[in-house]
Amino acid sequence: MPALFPAIRPTSRSYRPGKFPQVEFQAQNGATTVIRFGQKPFNSELQLAFANITDTEAAQIVDHYEERMALFSNVTFSASNVLSGLGSALSDKVIELDTGLVWRYAEPPQVESVYPGVSTVTCKFTGYLDGA
Repeated sequence: MPALFPAIRPTSRSYRPGKFPQVEFQAQNGATTVIRFGQKPFNSELQLAFANITDTEAAQIVDHYEERMALFSNVTFSASNVLSGLGSALSDKVIELDTGLVWRYAEPPQVESVYPGVSTVTCKFTGYLDGA
């Protein structure tokens, strides 16, 4: 199975840009010093919800998770599915274009059975700076 996330459009998505590797030191008088250890953000967060999809589509997502985690490999997203509905400027931010980040599952997908044959799936991803 390829790294490309299944062609299922989310009903909602939440994105949080990554943080820069830095440490803040604050003196007793309130003076603050920041030491930055790099120039690229890391640990971006992306959450996708797929409400009322078929159980077959839910199984595709779970299969994708299992395959990616067995290989400990990244996930890629397509503008025609996961990023559908976002403008190009925002979709470039969400996929972390030109940042060096790769997306991996942060945790297993959560599958909730709505009624027979229909489920709601929530997926969480973290953007990592890959050291390989």
